[in-house]
Amino acid sequence: MSVAHAVRVQGLTKHFGDHAALQDFSLEVPVGQLVALVGESGSGKSTLLRHLNGLHRPTAGAVEVLGTDVGSAKGAALRSLRRRIGFVFQQFHLVGRSTCLENVLSGSLGRLKGPRPGVIGYPIAERRDALAQLERVGLADRAFQRADTLSGGQQQRVAIARALMQRPNLMLADEPVASLDPETSKQVMDVLLRCCLELNLTVLCSLHQVEMALGWCQRVVGLRDGRLVLDAAASDLRESDLRDFYSDTETRKRKADPTRTPVPAAAITAR
Repeated sequence: MSVAHAVRVQGLTKHFGDHAALQDFSLEVPVGQLVALVGESGSGKSTLLRHLNGLHRPTAGAVEVLGTDVGSAKGAALRSLRRRIGFVFQQFHLVGRSTCLENVLSGSLGRLKGPRPGVIGYPIAERRDALAQLERVGLADRAFQRADTLSGGQQQRVAIARALMQRPNLMLADEPVASLDPETSKQVMDVLLRCCLELNLTVLCSLHQVEMALGWCQRVVGLRDGRLVLDAAASDLRESDLRDFYSDTETRKRKADPTRTPVPAAAITAR
């Protein structure tokens, strides 16, 4: 089914006990857009992403993804939706002793039946597709190398290739470059942007790095205390705008807790 918007969130509220992780949050994301989600840790970014693939259910409000009401989807309908949603985590979650190719092939298990004993257990068409995805992320020459022998950035690119094996329409990336050095982070962001442009893939990526949000993403959405407080085209923002966004968040926290140790300006710039 063709949809104009990959994501529609309306009035989303999520409570964990007495804590409101999201409060009356609304957002629409058109197909094919790369969106940066920014905000302090605990602002609601990860909670939002987990609502989009049904790992959390709303306390109130509606979440629609790829034309499906996630809040009411169950069983086969929810599994079908999740097959169309790739998820990339900060920690790569690869099987270290397996080859890169086998790790990528595991992304196709949602549409295959029965166990797959090694690479040879997958259909030839899937093996070719997996090699193509490794080529897409620049690691075709590492197909038969153990995943745990790769650098962190290479492992993250393998994880992206694995997610692409699902043939997703939506990619969710939860701080995918948080544990990587700046140069390696750029390589990972290059891959996500290329997937967005070449595959018309919608990507929502939570980030703390200001330069990554502005340099690679088309749109920046800012959260504070579970609320939407910033939504703008990246081309309309400057680094100082996002530094001010983080600084304002820090100022509010200090007013609420005068004993709080201020965050150095250099740390804000580096996020």
